Amino acid sequence: MIDERIGMGAAARVRGMTCAVGMLLIAMTLSGCGSTDPADAAPPRPVALRYEIVKKHPHDPHAFTQGLFYHDGKFYEGTGQKGESSLREVEIETGKVLRRVDLADRYFGEGICKVGDNIVQLTWRAREAFVYRLSDFEHIETFRYSGEGWGITYDGTHLIMSNGKPYLRFLDPKTYKEVRVLLVKDGDRAATAQLNELEYIDGQVWANSFNTDDILRIDPETGQITGRLDCTGLLKGRRADDIDRVLNGIAHDPTTGRIWITGKDWPTIFEIKVREP
Repeated sequence: MIDERIGMGAAARVRGMTCAVGMLLIAMTLSGCGSTDPADAAPPRPVALRYEIVKKHPHDPHAFTQGLFYHDGKFYEGTGQKGESSLREVEIETGKVLRRVDLADRYFGEGICKVGDNIVQLTWRAREAFVYRLSDFEHIETFRYSGEGWGITYDGTHLIMSNGKPYLRFLDPKTYKEVRVLLVKDGDRAATAQLNELEYIDGQVWANSFNTDDILRIDPETGQITGRLDCTGLLKGRRADDIDRVLNGIAHDPTTGRIWITGKDWPTIFEIKVREP
């Protein structure tokens, strides 16, 4: 009888412990249902960036700006339109064209960027890019790519291209082979923007959104749009139906942080200061 009672007591204790463990697991499960995993949280929405005009510089009102960058106290500009496309070196204070090379009439020039001691210039639908020596604009190489060429920039490791779709294409700067394609996202959705001229600024890709007055700031690792700069009203007197004279062209001086923006056939290049909200 003593052994039986001990056995029964032990069994009861085991049943009690099993029940307690079961209740604990249920409680943990219910508690887990109410928790928020940071990985599951919705991505942040782009912040609304603000700008103020610091200075205005004259710009050739017949320059159909497709690409722009700053280097050593000068602007370098790529222009478009068949029969009018060019690569230019421009004096900032006066807008005077110091050097210029014209593309053959069959080409529609697009974005440009500096890569080391060279300049790369895209074309729209010809699927050809031209490489020039920065010092004298000597054409030294041509390479081909798939699809359309719109904007281009360089992050120190890759060429980054846009083609009018919500994607960034990363190319090896030596072989010009595509190594990565990144979908650009607006929150938890694919962006609807037609990405145009590009500039790499402080670890982020800045992009003109074609046919809008928006400049988008994009994280090149995740593709998330982290900021949106609304430049509506920047150019006074531009008609709403003037669909060609759109905002296009971003330049940056990494040593001072200065930023300049302009548009196609705009008479002005604006130096701006961008502020977080």
